[in-house]
Amino acid sequence: CNKWAGSALMQDEALAVSIAAAVVEACAPRNVPVTLKMRTGWCQQHKNAVQLARQFEAVGIQMLTVHGRTREQGYKGQAEYDTIAAVKAAVRVPVVANGDIASPEKARDVLAYTGADAIMVGRAAQGRPWIFREIGHFLATGEHLAPPLVAEVRRLLLDHLQDHYQLYGEGTGVRSARKHIAWYVRQLPGGEDFRQHINTIDDCQTQWQAVADYLDALGQRMDRLPATTAGKDADAQEQEGLAA
Repeated sequence: CNKWAGSALMQDEALAVSIAAAVVEACAPRNVPVTLKMRTGWCQQHKNAVQLARQFEAVGIQMLTVHGRTREQGYKGQAEYDTIAAVKAAVRVPVVANGDIASPEKARDVLAYTGADAIMVGRAAQGRPWIFREIGHFLATGEHLAPPLVAEVRRLLLDHLQDHYQLYGEGTGVRSARKHIAWYVRQLPGGEDFRQHINTIDDCQTQWQAVADYLDALGQRMDRLPATTAGKDADAQEQEGLAA
């Protein structure tokens, strides 16, 4: 946004729509559908997602995703869903709701409240990629899946790290992997101490082996991860917004 890109374009509707139209035109010969993601507006006093949604639909955008915060909010405060519901009511193309969806129950409630065609999950999937199957199963059955097996998480994280090292190399790879490891272990027994230990390791192989050893030890204590509490605090804080 410092370079007049992304959500900064919501301050210049004509420019934003002209860019969307140009992309649609460029993709049309190849029959590639163009989708678009935006926020509710630039700031609390300038929420123009509904107006922009109508214009984007008119120039050929095939699907809209709306994050329930303004650009000014960043990721602070709480996502709101009234604007997403208004966008859904204003256009005929599919609308995807995004923002603070961190549990199967929240996914159900946001879909019901907004009337959206789908949801998008972002930060809640960091270190918890199985959240998508948890949500899908809950929406289909109304029941919760059992937490994943420790052995599955071990395989996922170790494979993730190998791919990460291959992409970023030794120096950048070992440093940037720390946050990913922290996301996986943040709610696990001994996770905070292990995170601090990981931050002292400066080579990929030692880091990878430390993760393997930690999860091997955890697997000796339990077959499955503890039932997650991710998203429950956020859900409790936002009930007022969903009930409005």
